[in-house]
Amino acid sequence: MGFFASDLVLFGAITTWLKPLWAVAAGAVGVLAALVILGLALRLVAPKVAAIARTTTKEALGQPLFYVLLVIGVFALLIFPFVPYNTFGEDVKMVKAEGLTLIKVLAIALALWTASLSVAEEIEGKTALTLLSKPIRRWQLLLGKFLGILVPVAIIFVILGSVFLGSISFKTVYDARETAQPEPTSAQCMDEMIQITPGLALAFLEAVVLTSVSVAISTRLPMLANLMICASIYVLGHLVPMLVNSAVGRFEIVGFVGRLLSAVLPVLDHFSIETAISTGQAVPAAYLVWATVYALVYSTVAMLVGLLMFEDRDLA
Repeated sequence: MGFFASDLVLFGAITTWLKPLWAVAAGAVGVLAALVILGLALRLVAPKVAAIARTTTKEALGQPLFYVLLVIGVFALLIFPFVPYNTFGEDVKMVKAEGLTLIKVLAIALALWTASLSVAEEIEGKTALTLLSKPIRRWQLLLGKFLGILVPVAIIFVILGSVFLGSISFKTVYDARETAQPEPTSAQCMDEMIQITPGLALAFLEAVVLTSVSVAISTRLPMLANLMICASIYVLGHLVPMLVNSAVGRFEIVGFVGRLLSAVLPVLDHFSIETAISTGQAVPAAYLVWATVYALVYSTVAMLVGLLMFEDRDLA
């Protein structure tokens, strides 16, 4: 009878964190459907750009790195809930922060690698010259490459994001059982997932910004230089705002350099929600809109700069 009761308790715990996952599945299907619709719309509006984007996407999905990053991400996200963080009942916040960072870094790594292969190496290998010998303009080639790279990045976010939200739901129940707290309800598990969902959207926007920068750099520099510059931009984009606001930033020269870098480099700290995670607050919708506008404006400027550099480059 004791075993039967424990089985019922275990079954109840499983169903508690599994119930909210229908929303995750629906959201993933919705995002994939949106990608298909956007692809069809692009095919009608700009068929040449759509053809280049489709070819770039196929190349990205066909490279082993995509599946290696996917396996690493899934494995790590499944392990995170069982890692003891010793935070006195706040382990779920650590899982949220680590999961978001992992997904973002893996997606950005895929974007930078694909941009280097798809743009820089095609220019060096004269493949771009062959494409441009057809009735295709340089801006169409560059825009198609950029959009084609974003598709596998979005797919990475959909797959790993779904696993991540499921691990958050499970972690909510797991922590309650480990600390002998009252078992949470499915609604509480859903609330934990909803609280972190804007973080996935902001992380994707950060990946979009760095993808545009990488594509622009790839028009002039090879893979190694591109990866090093983008890695530096990633670090500085998160570090500069903290440096300016710290005590060191009170020095005039440090503050000036920090403000200069903030004006030139993307302020990637805008796409982080560590504060919201630590305080358990929801990200306002207005902030998401503002971050989206910022990402679109910066990405557009980066692509325009990349186009200017690409127009002047001799491909022969």
